[in-house]
Amino acid sequence: MGRVVTIDPVTRIEGHARITIRLSEDGTVQSARFHVTEFRGFEEFCRGRTVWEMPSLTARTCGICPVSHLLASSKAGDQIMGVAPPPTALALRTLVNLAQIVQSHALSFFHLSAPDLLLGLDSDPTVRNVFGLMAREPELARQGIRLRAFGQNTIEMIAGRKVHSPGIVPGGVARALTVEEIERIRAGLPEALETATVVLELYRQVTERFDREIRSFGDFPSLFLGMANDEGTWEHHSGHLKIMDAVGNTVADGLDPADYREWIGEASNPDSYLKSPYLKAFVPPGAPVERGLYRVGPLARVNLCERMGTPVADEALGDFRQSLGRVPSSSFHYHHARLIEVIAALERMEALLADPVLTGPSVRAEAGINNLRGVGVSEAPRGTLFHEYEVDGDGLLTRINMIIATGQNNLAMNATVTQIAREFVANAAPPEGALNRVEAGIRCYDPCLSCSTHAVGRMPLVVDVLDSQGRRVRRIARD
Repeated sequence: MGRVVTIDPVTRIEGHARITIRLSEDGTVQSARFHVTEFRGFEEFCRGRTVWEMPSLTARTCGICPVSHLLASSKAGDQIMGVAPPPTALALRTLVNLAQIVQSHALSFFHLSAPDLLLGLDSDPTVRNVFGLMAREPELARQGIRLRAFGQNTIEMIAGRKVHSPGIVPGGVARALTVEEIERIRAGLPEALETATVVLELYRQVTERFDREIRSFGDFPSLFLGMANDEGTWEHHSGHLKIMDAVGNTVADGLDPADYREWIGEASNPDSYLKSPYLKAFVPPGAPVERGLYRVGPLARVNLCERMGTPVADEALGDFRQSLGRVPSSSFHYHHARLIEVIAALERMEALLADPVLTGPSVRAEAGINNLRGVGVSEAPRGTLFHEYEVDGDGLLTRINMIIATGQNNLAMNATVTQIAREFVANAAPPEGALNRVEAGIRCYDPCLSCSTHAVGRMPLVVDVLDSQGRRVRRIARD
C-alpha cells in the first residue's frame, strides 16, 4: 500500500501549510504535494465596496507585503478613474516599493532562511531559528533587523504607517515627503547598503557547501514571467510583461498587463486552497496544466533583465551569471537573487532621493468613474501581482480577481518538493534534516500564503467526527 510522510506545519513561512510525501512499498518517493490549509476570500467579501476603498481593504490581505497590494490596487483605481498620477506621486510610489522590497527580502533572508544557510540544514531544530542565529551570529542578526527596520521606517514616512498604510490611493498618494524626511531616509542608506553587500559575500561563501541542495532544490527548466521595460533594466513597478524560456529566449515581450487573461489561466486543486496559475499557450487541450509551469519573483526578475541598472548591483549580477550561467534554474538561487535585488533597491533609492520631484505640490489626480474595468500590476517582493476590478457606474465592485505571486509559483513549489523528496527521503522514517530540506525548498520561494488563496466556486469542506478513542466514525464532505 505504501506510506505517507506528512510535514505539518511547514515552518518558517508566512501562513499555514503542510506537505505530504507518498512512498511506494519499497520506500521510494512517488510524489510530494504542498497543501495550503488557510483560506482568505477577499475576492468575495470586497464585492459591493467602492473602488476608492480597495487599496485599504486589500492591504489587509497580508501584514508583510501590504504595500504591494496598495500599489496594485491603486493602479487599478487609476485606470478606472482614467487618470495619470502626477510625477511626484509616481516617484513616491516607486520609492515605497523599493523600500518594501528591502524590508521583505531582509525578513525572508535573515529571519526565515539564514538559520538553514548559516547554522546548517541538519542543525538542532530547537536552535535552527532566528533566536539561534542571534546567539551564534549576534552582529549579523542585528544588521538584519536594522536593514528591515530601515525599509519599514521608509514606508512609514512615505505612506503613513509601516503596515496597512493609508497614504497610497487611487490617483496618487496622500502627501509628498518633506526635505527633513528625505534626509532621514538618506542617512540610513550607507549602513543598509554595507549590510547588503557584506551579506551577499557571506552568502557566496556558504553556498559552497550546498552543492547537492542546489542541484535538487527545484532545479528544472521552466518559463519565467515578470515586469520589464524597453531599456532592459531590472523592473519592479512600471512597464510591461515579459516571458522568457529556460535558456534565455524571449517567448513574449511588450505584453499589456491589462491583457493578462490572454496568457494566464488558473486551475484549482482539491487538496489545497492555493490555485495554480499557468501559461495557457503552453498547455494543449487535454494536457496537464504543469506544461504551463512558470516562475515569478526575484529569480525571474533577475533572469529577465539585461542589467540591474546600478553599479554595485550590476557587478553582483555579473558575478551571478558568470558562476551560474545566463539563466540559473535552481530555485535555491532565489536567495542569491533576493540579495542582488536588495542592493539594487538601495542604490535606486539613493538616486531617487536626490530628485526634487519628491517634494512636489501635486500628489493626486482626482476623477470619477470613467472606465468600468481596471487592472493594476506591480512587482511584489515575491513576484508579479495582479489586481483586476470591474465596477458599476457608481464605482461599486461587481467583480474582483487577484493573482498573487505565491500562487503563480504553486506548480513550481510542488515540483520542487517532489524533487527534493526523491533526493533526500529514502524511507518512511527519514531523518529530521531530510524533512527540513523539503521545507527549505518551499522557503526558497518565500511564499506568502495569507495573500495567495481566493475564491474559486464553492469552498470545499470536510468534517471528521471522531469518537473518544480518536477513531473516525463519520465524515461529512462538500465538494
